[in-house]
Amino acid sequence: MSVDRDHVLKEAAGLLTRKATASMDEIARAAGISRATLHRHFAGRDALVRALEDLGIRQFGHALDRAGTEEGDAADAVRRLIAETESAAGLLAFLFCENQLYEAGVNEGWNRLDARVTALFVRGQEEGTFRLDLSPAWLTEAFYGLVGSGAWAVQEGRVAAKDRTRMVAELLLGGAERRTKP
Repeated sequence: MSVDRDHVLKEAAGLLTRKATASMDEIARAAGISRATLHRHFAGRDALVRALEDLGIRQFGHALDRAGTEEGDAADAVRRLIAETESAAGLLAFLFCENQLYEAGVNEGWNRLDARVTALFVRGQEEGTFRLDLSPAWLTEAFYGLVGSGAWAVQEGRVAAKDRTRMVAELLLGGAERRTKP
Protein backbone atom coordinates (compact mmCIF):
# COMPACT_ATOMS: atom_id res chain seq x y z
CA MET A 1 0.00 0.00 0.00
CA SER A 2 1.38 3.36 -1.03
CA VAL A 3 1.14 6.14 1.51
CA ASP A 4 0.51 9.68 0.30
CA ARG A 5 2.94 11.91 2.20
CA ASP A 6 0.72 14.97 1.67
CA HIS A 7 -2.23 13.09 3.19
CA VAL A 8 -0.12 12.20 6.24
CA LEU A 9 1.01 15.83 6.62
CA LYS A 10 -2.56 17.10 6.27
CA GLU A 11 -3.81 14.70 8.93
CA ALA A 12 -0.86 15.45 11.22
CA ALA A 13 -1.47 19.19 10.83
CA GLY A 14 -5.16 18.74 11.58
CA LEU A 15 -4.45 16.79 14.75
CA LEU A 16 -1.56 18.92 15.97
CA THR A 17 -3.55 22.13 15.55
CA ARG A 18 -6.11 20.65 17.93
CA LYS A 19 -3.66 18.83 20.21
CA ALA A 20 -0.09 20.11 19.99
CA THR A 21 1.18 17.36 22.31
CA ALA A 22 -0.17 14.48 20.23
CA SER A 23 2.11 11.45 20.16
CA MET A 24 3.45 9.83 17.01
CA ASP A 25 1.01 6.94 17.69
CA GLU A 26 -1.91 9.39 17.71
CA ILE A 27 -0.64 11.06 14.54
CA ALA A 28 -0.33 7.69 12.79
CA ARG A 29 -3.89 6.75 13.82
CA ALA A 30 -5.22 10.09 12.58
CA ALA A 31 -3.54 9.46 9.21
CA GLY A 32 -4.88 5.90 9.08
CA ILE A 33 -1.44 4.30 9.03
CA SER A 34 0.75 2.35 11.43
CA ARG A 35 3.40 4.00 13.56
CA ALA A 36 6.05 2.05 11.62
CA THR A 37 4.76 3.51 8.34
CA LEU A 38 4.78 6.98 9.84
CA HIS A 39 8.41 6.47 10.92
CA ARG A 40 9.36 5.33 7.41
CA HIS A 41 8.28 8.77 6.18
CA PHE A 42 9.41 10.84 9.18
CA ALA A 43 12.27 9.65 11.41
CA GLY A 44 10.62 11.20 14.46
CA ARG A 45 8.57 14.08 15.71
CA ASP A 46 11.27 16.62 14.82
CA ALA A 47 11.33 15.47 11.21
CA LEU A 48 7.53 15.56 11.06
CA VAL A 49 7.39 19.07 12.53
CA ARG A 50 10.08 20.24 10.05
CA ALA A 51 8.00 18.82 7.19
CA LEU A 52 4.95 20.62 8.58
CA GLU A 53 7.01 23.80 8.74
CA ASP A 54 7.84 23.45 5.04
CA LEU A 55 4.14 22.89 4.32
CA GLY A 56 3.19 25.95 6.40
CA ILE A 57 5.76 28.09 4.59
CA ARG A 58 4.38 26.96 1.22
CA GLN A 59 0.76 27.52 2.26
CA PHE A 60 1.45 30.96 3.72
CA GLY A 61 3.48 31.92 0.64
CA HIS A 62 0.55 30.93 -1.56
CA ALA A 63 -1.80 32.96 0.66
CA LEU A 64 0.45 36.00 0.23
CA ASP A 65 0.48 35.49 -3.53
CA ARG A 66 -3.31 35.09 -3.76
CA ALA A 67 -3.89 38.14 -1.55
CA GLY A 68 -1.92 40.40 -3.89
CA THR A 69 -0.44 42.30 -0.96
CA GLU A 70 1.47 44.67 -3.26
CA GLU A 71 -1.76 45.82 -4.91
CA GLY A 72 -4.36 48.40 -3.91
CA ASP A 73 -4.96 50.01 -0.54
CA ALA A 74 -2.79 48.51 2.22
CA ALA A 75 -5.71 48.02 4.64
CA ASP A 76 -7.66 46.15 1.95
CA ALA A 77 -4.55 44.06 1.23
CA VAL A 78 -4.36 43.12 4.94
CA ARG A 79 -8.02 42.08 4.83
CA ARG A 80 -7.38 39.95 1.74
CA LEU A 81 -4.35 38.36 3.39
CA ILE A 82 -6.31 37.49 6.52
CA ALA A 83 -9.00 35.89 4.34
CA GLU A 84 -6.42 33.95 2.32
CA THR A 85 -4.83 32.50 5.47
CA GLU A 86 -8.10 30.92 6.55
CA SER A 87 -7.38 27.39 5.31
CA ALA A 88 -3.85 27.37 6.76
CA ALA A 89 -4.54 29.35 9.96
CA GLY A 90 -4.62 26.32 12.27
CA LEU A 91 -1.33 24.97 10.96
CA LEU A 92 0.24 28.41 11.16
CA ALA A 93 -0.97 28.80 14.75
CA PHE A 94 0.66 25.47 15.66
CA LEU A 95 3.91 26.39 13.93
CA PHE A 96 4.11 29.87 15.48
CA CYS A 97 4.15 28.24 18.93
CA GLU A 98 6.32 25.22 18.15
CA ASN A 99 9.48 26.13 20.07
CA GLN A 100 11.67 23.44 18.52
CA LEU A 101 11.49 25.31 15.21
CA TYR A 102 13.38 28.24 16.68
CA GLU A 103 16.10 26.40 18.59
CA ALA A 104 18.48 26.25 15.61
CA GLY A 105 17.50 29.64 14.21
CA VAL A 106 14.60 30.69 12.05
CA ASN A 107 14.02 28.95 8.71
CA GLU A 108 14.94 31.32 5.88
CA GLY A 109 11.53 30.69 4.34
CA TRP A 110 9.87 32.43 7.31
CA ASN A 111 12.28 35.36 6.93
CA ARG A 112 11.23 35.82 3.30
CA LEU A 113 7.53 35.68 4.23
CA ASP A 114 8.03 38.02 7.21
CA ALA A 115 9.70 40.50 4.88
CA ARG A 116 6.67 40.47 2.60
CA VAL A 117 4.21 41.01 5.46
CA THR A 118 6.39 43.72 6.99
CA ALA A 119 6.64 45.43 3.58
CA LEU A 120 2.85 45.57 3.50
CA PHE A 121 2.78 47.42 6.81
CA VAL A 122 5.61 49.74 5.70
CA ARG A 123 3.63 50.54 2.55
CA GLY A 124 0.57 51.25 4.67
CA GLN A 125 2.56 53.63 6.84
CA GLU A 126 3.96 55.38 3.79
CA GLU A 127 0.43 55.74 2.36
CA GLY A 128 -0.73 57.28 5.62
CA THR A 129 -3.02 54.34 6.42
CA PHE A 130 -1.19 52.81 9.40
CA ARG A 131 0.10 54.40 12.57
CA LEU A 132 3.74 55.42 12.67
CA ASP A 133 4.15 54.83 16.40
CA LEU A 134 3.75 51.05 15.88
CA SER A 135 6.71 49.50 14.08
CA PRO A 136 6.06 47.39 10.99
CA ALA A 137 7.76 44.48 12.80
CA TRP A 138 5.27 44.82 15.67
CA LEU A 139 2.32 45.00 13.27
CA THR A 140 3.63 41.84 11.60
CA GLU A 141 3.79 40.03 14.94
CA ALA A 142 0.30 41.28 15.82
CA PHE A 143 -0.94 39.93 12.48
CA TYR A 144 0.50 36.48 13.23
CA GLY A 145 -0.86 36.48 16.76
CA LEU A 146 -4.38 37.38 15.68
CA VAL A 147 -4.40 34.88 12.80
CA GLY A 148 -3.39 32.16 15.27
CA SER A 149 -5.85 33.27 17.93
CA GLY A 150 -8.61 33.41 15.37
CA ALA A 151 -7.86 29.84 14.30
CA TRP A 152 -7.93 28.60 17.88
CA ALA A 153 -11.15 30.47 18.65
CA VAL A 154 -12.87 28.86 15.66
CA GLN A 155 -11.46 25.44 16.54
CA GLU A 156 -12.75 25.73 20.11
CA GLY A 157 -16.16 26.90 18.92
CA ARG A 158 -15.85 30.34 20.54
CA VAL A 159 -16.05 32.11 17.17
CA ALA A 160 -18.01 31.10 14.09
CA ALA A 161 -15.73 30.21 11.17
CA LYS A 162 -17.61 32.66 8.94
CA ASP A 163 -16.75 35.51 11.35
CA ARG A 164 -13.02 34.81 11.77
CA THR A 165 -11.70 36.93 8.90
CA ARG A 166 -13.83 39.95 9.77
CA MET A 167 -13.08 39.77 13.49
CA VAL A 168 -9.31 39.42 13.01
CA ALA A 169 -9.25 42.22 10.43
CA GLU A 170 -11.34 44.58 12.54
CA LEU A 171 -9.25 44.08 15.65
CA LEU A 172 -5.91 44.35 13.85
CA LEU A 173 -6.85 47.29 11.65
CA GLY A 174 -8.76 49.01 14.45
CA GLY A 175 -5.50 49.23 16.35
CA ALA A 176 -3.21 49.80 13.37
CA GLU A 177 -5.02 52.48 11.39
CA ARG A 178 -4.22 56.13 11.94
CA ARG A 179 -6.87 58.20 13.61
CA THR A 180 -7.48 61.88 13.11
CA LYS A 181 -7.48 63.88 16.32
CA PRO A 182 -10.78 65.59 17.21
